[in-house]
Amino acid sequence: MQYKMIVSTTVNGSAVDVLCEPRQSLLELLRDGLGLTGAKEGCNNGNCGACNVLLDGVLVNSCLVLGVEAEGRTVETVEGLAAGGKLHPLQQKFLEHAALQCGICTPGFLLSAKALLDQNPDPTEAEVRHWLAGNLCRCTGYDKIVRAVLDAADAAD
Repeated sequence: MQYKMIVSTTVNGSAVDVLCEPRQSLLELLRDGLGLTGAKEGCNNGNCGACNVLLDGVLVNSCLVLGVEAEGRTVETVEGLAAGGKLHPLQQKFLEHAALQCGICTPGFLLSAKALLDQNPDPTEAEVRHWLAGNLCRCTGYDKIVRAVLDAADAAD
């Protein structure tokens, strides 16, 4: 017998109630339950970072977190970065530096970079590379991504 639970959470600043099976991942809850398809299913085992989101401000692989664990918590996805029709500075710098190609990995990189800059607004190149090490891109080199994050940090000064 399958049953569902109501999960009450805040996603990108909005309180939501969503039905969730106890075995469903947070990634599935976001994509299938809420229609937020920014987080991507890449490896589904926590190795690629395509599904990264912020859970109470902490970077997590949403494929490894159960949806029911979002109960009473705050989730931020790539859809929550832009505000009022204006791109987040990281999104703008990714565009300016051509730091994306197919887009599968981009949401995870953006959330990883946001988590870094929230914690350390003036990172070194080595720190950026360390924070982004959990994200895989199969289309482009990482240099443009690193440069975009460093430029976003400089622009915030």
